[in-house]
Amino acid sequence: MSLPARSPQPHLSIVVPAYNEAGNIRGTLQTVAEACEALGLPWDILVVDDGSADATAAEVAAVPPAWRVGLLRLSRNFGKEAALTAGLDHAQGEVVVCMDGDGQHPVSLLPALLAHWREGYDMVYAVREDRDRESAFKRLGSRIFYGLMSSTGQIDIPANAGDFRLMDRRVVEALRALPERQRFMKGIYAWVGFRSLGLPYTPLAREHGQSSFSRRKLARLAWTGITSFSVLPLRLASLLGVMLALPAFAYGLYELIEKTIYGSDVPGWPTVVVSIMFFSGVQLLFIGVLGEYLARVYEEVKARPTYLIAERLAPPQPGAGPAEAGPAAR
Repeated sequence: MSLPARSPQPHLSIVVPAYNEAGNIRGTLQTVAEACEALGLPWDILVVDDGSADATAAEVAAVPPAWRVGLLRLSRNFGKEAALTAGLDHAQGEVVVCMDGDGQHPVSLLPALLAHWREGYDMVYAVREDRDRESAFKRLGSRIFYGLMSSTGQIDIPANAGDFRLMDRRVVEALRALPERQRFMKGIYAWVGFRSLGLPYTPLAREHGQSSFSRRKLARLAWTGITSFSVLPLRLASLLGVMLALPAFAYGLYELIEKTIYGSDVPGWPTVVVSIMFFSGVQLLFIGVLGEYLARVYEEVKARPTYLIAERLAPPQPGAGPAEAGPAAR
C-alpha cells in the first residue's frame, strides 16, 4: 500500500485550549514558539480561551507578535471538548498539534511527532508512561473506564492517550465533519481511524496552580464517553433484569405449587414488601439509564452550537498585524 506524499515544509498549527491558565499560559506559549521556530517550518499557535474567569485572554493578547499566537475567546466555559473542537475548526495548518495550556505537554516531542508523520502516519498521539504521580481515584477510574470501553468492542481507545497529538489535515477534516454536539474527543479520535501511532511520554510538572478537572468533571466526562460510544449500560440493565426475573419467576412458581397442593398459607409479608421495594428501585435505575441515552438524543435534536466565539484574534503573519473578527459559532 502506497503511503500519502508528505510536504517537506508543512504548515504547522498548534491548538492550545486554556481555562484559567493565566499563571502558565505565557510560559507555555514561549516554550512552544521557540520549539516551533527551531523546526524551521511555517507555523502558528491558536489559543482557545474556554471562558476563563482570570486574565488568561489578556495574557495571550499581550504576547510578542513574533510568537505568532492567535486567540479564540469563547463566550463562556463550554468545556475542553468544545474548546478542542473550536481549535480544530479554525486551525489552518497542514499538520495540527493539540497541546494543553498548563505546560505539562513536553514540546521536545514535536520533532518525533513530525518525523512519524513524514513516515506516513496520519495521527501520532502521546501516551503517558505511568500514572504514579496521580491520585488513586484517577488511576482506578482510568482502569475501570478503559476496561469498560474495551469490553464493548466498538472502538479501541488507546489507554492513557490524551489530547496531546499530531493530526494530518485529513484527520482534522474528518473530525470537523462529525456533527455530534456531545463530544468525547478521545472516542472521536479513535472512531475516525486513519493510520495512527502512540509515543510514550512523561508529563511535566505544572509551574502554577492546579488542574481544573475535578473528580466530578472527570466522572462526567467518562460517563459521556461510555454513553456516546457504547450501549454497555443498556445491555447490563437487560442482563440484570433477566437475572432478577428468572429467580423471581421460579420462586413465584414454587409458592403457587405449595399453595395449590398443600394448601398452606403463604408467610413472609415483610419479604414481599422488601422484594417490591427492591424491584421498584431496580426499575427506576433502568429508567434512569434509558433517560441518559434519551438526554443525549435530546441534546442532539436541539442542534445548538457546540461553542460560541466572543472574540477572535488571528495569528500575526510576517509583515502583517493581527486581524480581528466578530462572534462566530459552530
